[in-house]
Amino acid sequence: MNIKVEKVNRVRELFEVIDSCSTNVQLVTGEGDCLNMKSKLSQYLSMTRMFAEGEIPQMEFVVNDEHDADKIKKFLEEDKSYMKL
Repeated sequence: MNIKVEKVNRVRELFEVIDSCSTNVQLVTGEGDCLNMKSKLSQYLSMTRMFAEGEIPQMEFVVNDEHDADKIKKFLEEDKSYMKL
């Protein structure tokens, strides 16, 4: 399942959700780079990119497990709501 990412306000909490997933979670950039987000190095690289550019340019998560995908989607929906308050 592919989940498009537009904005993440609570990056550290997102990584905690990803760490709790039972399968690998891939982050694919608009340039086609693919990062295993269960890797701390990949998390650091993606966080650096997010903060350097101020937004997330055309990224999406690729998640093979439906339960893991639901966890990530729920977090991203709550994170979007969090910013509206």
